[in-house]
Amino acid sequence: MLSLCPNFSPTAAAAVVVSSCKLDSAASAAALIPQRTRNSLVGCSHMHPTNSSSCSSWMLRQRHTPIVMASGTSLDSQDTSSARGDKRPVHGLSEVVVGVLGGGQLGRMLCQAASQLAIKVIVLDPMENCPASSLSHYHMVGNYDDSATVQEFAKRCRVLTVEIEHVDAATLEKLEQQGVDCQPKASTIRIIQDKYLQKVHFSRHSIPLPKFMQIDDLNSAKQAGVLFNYPLMIKSKRLAYDGRGNAVANSEEELSSAVDALGGYDRGLYVEKWAPFVKELSVIVVRGRDNSVVCYPVVETIHRENICHIVKSTADVSWKIMKLATDVAFRAVSSLEGAGVFAVELFLTADGQILLNEVAPRPHNSGHHTIESCYTSQYEQHLRAVVGLPLGDPSMKAPAAIMYNILGEDEGEPGFLLAHQLIGRALGIPGASVHWYDKPEMRKQRKMGHITIVGPSVGVVKARLRSMLREETVDGETAVLPRVGIIMGSDSDLPVMKDAAKILREFDVPTEVRIVSAHRTPEYMVSYASSAWKRGIQVIIAGAGGAAHLPGMVAALTPLPVIGVPVRASTLDGLDSLLSIVQMPRGVPVATVAINNATNAGLLAVRILGVRDLNLQTRMAQYLEDRRDEVLAKGEKLEEGGWEDYLNSQR
Repeated sequence: MLSLCPNFSPTAAAAVVVSSCKLDSAASAAALIPQRTRNSLVGCSHMHPTNSSSCSSWMLRQRHTPIVMASGTSLDSQDTSSARGDKRPVHGLSEVVVGVLGGGQLGRMLCQAASQLAIKVIVLDPMENCPASSLSHYHMVGNYDDSATVQEFAKRCRVLTVEIEHVDAATLEKLEQQGVDCQPKASTIRIIQDKYLQKVHFSRHSIPLPKFMQIDDLNSAKQAGVLFNYPLMIKSKRLAYDGRGNAVANSEEELSSAVDALGGYDRGLYVEKWAPFVKELSVIVVRGRDNSVVCYPVVETIHRENICHIVKSTADVSWKIMKLATDVAFRAVSSLEGAGVFAVELFLTADGQILLNEVAPRPHNSGHHTIESCYTSQYEQHLRAVVGLPLGDPSMKAPAAIMYNILGEDEGEPGFLLAHQLIGRALGIPGASVHWYDKPEMRKQRKMGHITIVGPSVGVVKARLRSMLREETVDGETAVLPRVGIIMGSDSDLPVMKDAAKILREFDVPTEVRIVSAHRTPEYMVSYASSAWKRGIQVIIAGAGGAAHLPGMVAALTPLPVIGVPVRASTLDGLDSLLSIVQMPRGVPVATVAINNATNAGLLAVRILGVRDLNLQTRMAQYLEDRRDEVLAKGEKLEEGGWEDYLNSQR
């Protein structure tokens, strides 16, 4: 597959799904498993056979009849037909067992994606009832940072991956030396889990970053303050996520308290120059085992108390910024080793710079929306990548999406009640999908689930989110946003423009009608035209007479399609308006219709909307059939009664 990121194509190549091999039965699988591995599968609560110090640290929970492969190195090297000694047909997509270190919500959603592909996922997590537990093929209860437990777990999978980077990188390196297939590579995990090493690594690869330096004592911290000025961002090198491990010193006097809040200098700290960002962006990048790469559209992340709260897809930034962000993300991931999903978090500064914040070597909160909004979710993509299947299409199948994290609003049962009330409202929102992680304990600011809302435009999904949060309703009902804007320079144009409104009402297309004069209210015209697409307007119909500047001026200010309606004035019978509209300069396209024919403008708007709306396409086809039937009926009446009766009946 060609690398898509450097050229920033908005749509990736269509995914090609191939079949691999699958063992026909547990018996045939067992024949391929070494005796020591089969022995280790016996029982659910016995102690580790070789390490009494971790006797209580792990337990294997059986979900289904086991079909477990011994550790291997490559999906491409499998030849299960010869291993069986026969040529019986196989039907599985992949018989690779994927082991995941961590069983939180990311592991849960990996299991959900795996079920679609019939890929078996087993998880290692210390919580007996972790979110992934009920959906995984197996759940081994144990610590994913315990070397002996991880090594035992690795015997039960063909590929080892992570849903959390805070694992024992040294153990992964040891496993790789033993031939275990770790994706992404242990070297990548070692770099990423230490944020200071991560900064050093990306700096060496010329990735744009905020300035940073290590601090070991108060003197070095003061030196950083002199170099970078205040406020100063102080960060822990390790075990820092969701805002944990960060502290801000607004002056030299606050350095000691900020350091103490992070556990002191012995914790391992570094500082970053304050990044004066205007938006936080994220790009999900996926690399396959064959080094093919695809990038998802750039999204904007909005945080609450340093925790991701809302994700908007796509980000409300220019195409130039999207391309720059994608390029930085691509180059950052290209410097790392291994296959899988990588989330690249970025800062957008006021002067248009893109600075890398950090990278996660796994599926990410900023990619949750892809389950509903993209052709291939980040979770399916991660599985495809680590087992060696072709990467899927990362482009969006919905024009716009918003992901809203369900964060704990209170402790215990009151928190569950508030979350369930929100979910109840979400279930009544068009385009909303609820994901509940089934965590047994509710805590404030804990990620308990998320809601993704998809819709035909950014404005529509924002309105739906406000409605879900009870921030915007009309007479108790969800506000309906207009899809078409009908504008005219004067109310004298309304008798003509009303025909467009009637057509759109016939097709149940929400519409707004406004007086917007290019000459008398130029500021309002600029405001209307530049904001229309953000509010959810998808087509603008502009009526104008005389000089007819309105359609062209609006078209110069909006990325939306504009249909100009030449309105007949007192002189020249509207020909001046028609010629003015069709004589737009290159680069400012305006569609037009016959003089005073606002009906056709309305019909054209319906056809434009119908490109992404099957219901409107179907209704337009019916409209054409109805018009045909009307003409045929008139013809039959004329033939049956003759022309004189026909004319008399029209009086």
